[in-house]
Amino acid sequence: MNDRDIDAGLLSPVRAGTPVEAATGDGAWLQAMLDAEAALARAQARLGTLPASAAATISSAARAERLDVRALALAARETANPVVGLVQAFTAVVAEDDPSAAEYVHRGSTSQDILDTGAMLVAARALRLVLADLHRTADALAGLAREHRDTAMAGRTLTLHAVPTTFGLKVAGWRALVLASAERLERVLAHGLPVSLGGAAGTLAGYLEYAKVDGGVTDDGLGDYLDRLTAAYAEETGLARPVLPWHALRTPLADLAAALSHTAASLGKLAVDVQVLARTEVAEVCEPALAGRGASSAMPHKRNPVLATLIRSAALQVPVLAAGLTQCLTTEDERSGGAWHAEWLLLRECLRLAGGAAHTAVELAEGLTVRPERMRANLDLTGGQLVTERITAVLAPRIGKATARRCLTLASVLADREGRPLAEILTELPELKDAFTDGELAGLLDPDHYTGAAGLLVDRALGRPPASRTAPPRKA
Repeated sequence: MNDRDIDAGLLSPVRAGTPVEAATGDGAWLQAMLDAEAALARAQARLGTLPASAAATISSAARAERLDVRALALAARETANPVVGLVQAFTAVVAEDDPSAAEYVHRGSTSQDILDTGAMLVAARALRLVLADLHRTADALAGLAREHRDTAMAGRTLTLHAVPTTFGLKVAGWRALVLASAERLERVLAHGLPVSLGGAAGTLAGYLEYAKVDGGVTDDGLGDYLDRLTAAYAEETGLARPVLPWHALRTPLADLAAALSHTAASLGKLAVDVQVLARTEVAEVCEPALAGRGASSAMPHKRNPVLATLIRSAALQVPVLAAGLTQCLTTEDERSGGAWHAEWLLLRECLRLAGGAAHTAVELAEGLTVRPERMRANLDLTGGQLVTERITAVLAPRIGKATARRCLTLASVLADREGRPLAEILTELPELKDAFTDGELAGLLDPDHYTGAAGLLVDRALGRPPASRTAPPRKA
């Protein structure tokens, strides 16, 4: 095996080179499992059922660089999980430092306790990176929403122009999704990543038996010891304390999967909107320009929306992978033969992809170029038809709602067919003779003045008091 055989991210560029990639790699998982072993030894030492000197030796020896991760991976083919080989190799490492401490490695524990606790540590470390990026993205979007509070643009429904909106409101929506994802991840990080402490079949029998042998704990004191051990392990790892062992109760993984799925999909909404708005014929926004980025192998003129494309790729993958993690809730007995094992790679890819998307979104949000002049030009494409809803509403009390709608429908058809402005058609319809006061129609057809509560909604989303409305400058 050589470097070409390592998963270097060639087929997953959204996470290649990002902080979350390093936080979820094989070395990070190995270190997390070693951290779980060391924390368990320290927790037992705190309760007097393991020598403090042994716990100190185990903790100092728990360094991933002292083990061969590839050898552990190959050994895992013989046991279906990497912990069995890890315990053997780690015990040998501890024995090199202090032979008397070696017998206390993995005391009373089981593979699933170590791997699941390690998985929660990896998740916690990755989520902190993701959250930092989400908050940076939200801050950048807040600035864009504030700047473009009243920048009118075409609202599009079912891919077509509908009524005017503002770019500020669109961006405020992106930000709301990003913050909603951050809130979900924060809840999971604060309460939903528990230590795993169940022993061979979820009864903690091994832990309790060693407590009686090593610490003189009596049968009457086992309940108290159980509570104190779980609490100490949670404190040593910084993870949550579970009510029950969760070897076959996979709610923590399902909740984490749901939050990561929401995160990737939320960022995907931002990405797909940028892709649409960056189309050549739309050209209302463009990604930050860097030399060489977005180049085509065949077409020198192209500068593709690379950041949005990377984010969208993650948004399409994570929900599918997350569904696999949710499916693993349906697990048999006290430990599954296959469902538990299926979670590991799914979890890592969800963390990698969501984390890669969040890191990419920072650059996209902070560097997005907005083109109000193109927004205005696109508003004018239909010659005033974006405000037919408004004209209908104004005319309804004057000529009746049904007549008003019929007139605007006919006028729109004629405007399209004849390539003339809507205002010109409206002034020719006999039903609308004297329906408007002098100069009224021109004002009603101005899309800048038909954005509803968009500005107020932006203010609410940003937590600001309402600002005075000012129309954006127009190009001469």
